[in-house]
Amino acid sequence: MEPLRILCTEILPWRLLKDQAEADLGFPIEFMEQDFVSAQRTAAMAPDSYDVYDQCFHNLDIVWHWRAIQPIDTARIDTWNEMSDLARSAGVGGSGGGLGDAPATRLYVQPDATLSASPTGRISMLPTVYNFDSFAINQGTAPLDVDRDVTSWAELLDPRWHGRVALVDEPAIGAFDLTMALVAAGRMEVGDLGNMTVAEIDEMYHHAVELVNSGHLAPFWRRASEPVERFASGELSIASIWSPAVVAMKARGLNVRQASPAEGYRAWHGGLCLARHLEGRRLDMAYAWFNWFLDGWAGACMARQGYYMSVPDRVRAFLDPEEWDYWYEGKPAACELPDPDGRCAIRAGEVRSGGSYRARSKHIAVWNSTMDEHNFLVRRWNEIIALSEGRRNRRRAG
Repeated sequence: MEPLRILCTEILPWRLLKDQAEADLGFPIEFMEQDFVSAQRTAAMAPDSYDVYDQCFHNLDIVWHWRAIQPIDTARIDTWNEMSDLARSAGVGGSGGGLGDAPATRLYVQPDATLSASPTGRISMLPTVYNFDSFAINQGTAPLDVDRDVTSWAELLDPRWHGRVALVDEPAIGAFDLTMALVAAGRMEVGDLGNMTVAEIDEMYHHAVELVNSGHLAPFWRRASEPVERFASGELSIASIWSPAVVAMKARGLNVRQASPAEGYRAWHGGLCLARHLEGRRLDMAYAWFNWFLDGWAGACMARQGYYMSVPDRVRAFLDPEEWDYWYEGKPAACELPDPDGRCAIRAGEVRSGGSYRARSKHIAVWNSTMDEHNFLVRRWNEIIALSEGRRNRRRAG
C-alpha cells in the first residue's frame, strides 16, 4: 500500500507519533520534514508531491492562493463540534485577541473561494496544535528570577546579555520578536505590529544591522535543537524559544525559564491541509489521519513538550491528572513529570511559565503572520541573516 505522504516541519514531532498512528490506522505514513520556508515552497509549487500539508495558519495564504490545497468538509471531522473557540471563532473568547493572522480570519471557505471568519461547512486548514511563545533565559547564568525580574520583550536588548542573544531565523516569526523588543524598549514605533509598513520594516532592519554589527546578537537559529545545544554550551543566555526546546533543556538539567512579557505572547496555530489532488481512497486516508490526530493520543504526547491541542477534552483522557494540572491548569507539578520520551523534565513543585492555558491564551500580543509586505520583509530579513552569517564566518576564520 502506498503511504499517506505528510509534508511537515519540526513543529510536528512525527517520530513520536508514527508507530502508534500506523498501528491504529492500518496504513503506512511517510513524513516529509522540511524547514518552514522550504515546506511552504514545496506545498505551493509541488502539490502532487504530498497528500497532507502540516503547517501553521500564517503559512496558509500562499498555498491557498495557488490552489495547492482543497477545502476540508467539517462534517467528516469527528471532533469538529468539540473544538476550542481559539481557532474557530473571532472576537471575545476566540482568536480576536492579538494582532496579525489570527486563525479564524482565514479559516472558513466562502462560496466564492475566499477565506474569512464567517462560518461555513468547509475550512481551509484543520486547527490542531498551538502555543504562545516568547523567549527563554538560562537562570543559571545570571542571579535573577525570570518570573519576577523579566517583564518585557525589551529584555532581548538589555546590554547584560551582549553577545549571548539569539533570535529564530524565520521572518514571519523572528521579525516579530525583534520588533516587539524594539517597541518595548522605546527604540521605534509601529502602527500595526501584525502588518508593518515598508518604512517600519526598514527601520527594524536598520536596528537589526546595528545589533548584529555591534555583536549584541549572536547568530540566529533555525531548528529547535540549536538553542538547546547553545544554551548547554554557555554560548547563549537568552533566545527566542519554542516549548519543545524549553522542555528538552529542562530534561538536561538546565535552569531555563520562559518569560511571560507584559506586552503579550507571540502566538501560533498549526493545522492540516488536504492536497488538491486527493480523491477516493487516498482522501479517505487523509481524513482518517485528521481524526486520529485529534482523538487524544497525539495531543497528550505533544502536551508533554508544551503544546496545546484544539480538542483539549480528548487530550485530557490520555494524560495523568498530574500532567493535565501542570500543562493545562497551571498548577504546581504534584510529582516529577516526563517529556515525550519518558525522561524526567518537570520537577515536583514547578509551575508552568505564564500559568494556566486560560491565563496564557488571554495574553496574546500578535499571531505569527504573513504581512502584506511579506516579500519585502523576507528580502530585508535575508540581508540580516547574511550579515550575521558573514560575521560568524569571519570570527571562525580569525
